Amino acid sequence: MTKKLSIWQQNVNKSPLCQHNLISNNLLANLGTDLIALQEPTINPFNLTIASRDWTSIYPSVHGSMPNRTRAITLIQLNISLDSWTQLDFPSSDVTIIQLKGTWGKITIFNTYNDCNNNDIVKLLSSYYSRN
Repeated sequence: MTKKLSIWQQNVNKSPLCQHNLISNNLLANLGTDLIALQEPTINPFNLTIASRDWTSIYPSVHGSMPNRTRAITLIQLNISLDSWTQLDFPSSDVTIIQLKGTWGKITIFNTYNDCNNNDIVKLLSSYYSRN
């Protein structure tokens, strides 16, 4: 039997309290959540986000050069083998992309923050999709 993939998506509106409560009590891990897709995550003065020991934080590819612009982070459950997923590069701090692979094939998951004031991310995603 194949395990279903469980994803929790939430905009935490840069609230440390909201993000801490969501992740630190292990509720999502205990419910069997595999991925958490956060929009507008909290970024601390060390340019890191809030996560617990149960999760690996996946930052946008450009996070290192623009940490204050990060608006999408994906957390992946530690029980998912590092050999079964990879991060794909994307030229925006509003998108994280991971690709999971298994005997069943591959699945690519896009975690996006879409700024309602423009269509920049939609254009970048369309271009990315056309190239890949």
